[in-house]
Amino acid sequence: MTTVITAERGEGNLTRYGLEEYVSDCVILLDHRIKDQISERRLRIVKYRGTQHGADEYPFLIGERGMSILPLSALQLQHKIWNDRVSSGIPDLDKMLEGQGYYRGTSILVSGTAGSGKTSVSASYVDAACRRGERCLYIDFEESRDQVAQHEIDWVRSQPLGKKGLLTHEAWRPTQFGIEMHLLRIHKLIEKHKPQCVVIDPITNLTHGSGDREVYSMMMRLMDFLKNSGITALFVTLTAGGSELEGTTVGVSSLADTWILLRDIELNGERNRCIYVPKSRGMAHSNQLREFVITSKGIKLIPPYVGPGGGLTGSSRMNQDAREKSEAAQRDREISRKKHEVSRKRLALEAQVASLQVELVSMNREARNIIRENEKREQQARLDQADLAERRGA
Repeated sequence: MTTVITAERGEGNLTRYGLEEYVSDCVILLDHRIKDQISERRLRIVKYRGTQHGADEYPFLIGERGMSILPLSALQLQHKIWNDRVSSGIPDLDKMLEGQGYYRGTSILVSGTAGSGKTSVSASYVDAACRRGERCLYIDFEESRDQVAQHEIDWVRSQPLGKKGLLTHEAWRPTQFGIEMHLLRIHKLIEKHKPQCVVIDPITNLTHGSGDREVYSMMMRLMDFLKNSGITALFVTLTAGGSELEGTTVGVSSLADTWILLRDIELNGERNRCIYVPKSRGMAHSNQLREFVITSKGIKLIPPYVGPGGGLTGSSRMNQDAREKSEAAQRDREISRKKHEVSRKRLALEAQVASLQVELVSMNREARNIIRENEKREQQARLDQADLAERRGA
């Protein structure tokens, strides 16, 4: 068998003389292109006699282990199903997910605008996983490890997770490599550290230097790989301000098993963070829009409140609570006044009843005395009459 490995040439010829590809049994075409100052390599099998082969272009990389060819997508959907659940690190969010959190081995997407709390939600999940003794890989495309350690939320920063060997934080610029090199580097990190959970923050930065279609293909392959490995993965994506909230930059929301959407609600001159769950496959989940705050003890979801004009957040909620408390106090005072008035009237009536009862007893006693006196007089009269009759000899 004759195999020809060639590169793209001008005028439609694959080889120097334009003949080798016809007489060869296998022709492999290599292409090296530059896009937005980023190098990309592609491989395509032009022909392979007597076999079924893929005719698409496949990206490949040359590293310390030689050539690595990355398939465009998984051949079959045969992901293993896990029935056990893992906590999100936010107890109130777990309650919105049947009180048990995420399914292990699934993909979670956290999206929202800048400053909506996406990294805090991710850090809470990592903190909970490390507390369970699971190894975590945190890949950051925006901040270095020292930056995160400097200003990260207190309840995560206080835990020396990195020193225990449970948390591995890797950070690099998304424009440093092509999209395929990012995928290969993530694969190598997973093979090296063998984590149970992976966080990528944010995947939106991968679009710089790569198209949405390429990022979507990369994310699909990465999600397939993580699911087949039984790794619970959390992906962070940025939603541009003023854009459609229920939409992601690279359209990966359909690939994720659970989607956590963070948003800012502006009302009465202030912005308040809110969270809700648009989708979560295989479980019943809450449809409520919950306000949340970031405290020194973690993320806390405020109990939902729906007033006459709809849901309220922030100072509007506090003012409404104050009004309701004032109205409740006023009602309590009115009820107390009514109770006091009723009690006073009851005492007056009871006193009147007691007086009437005393009068009734006195009248009964007087009546009995009159009856006894009458009986005595009648008896004395009969005695006198009998004595008179006896004297007359009757």
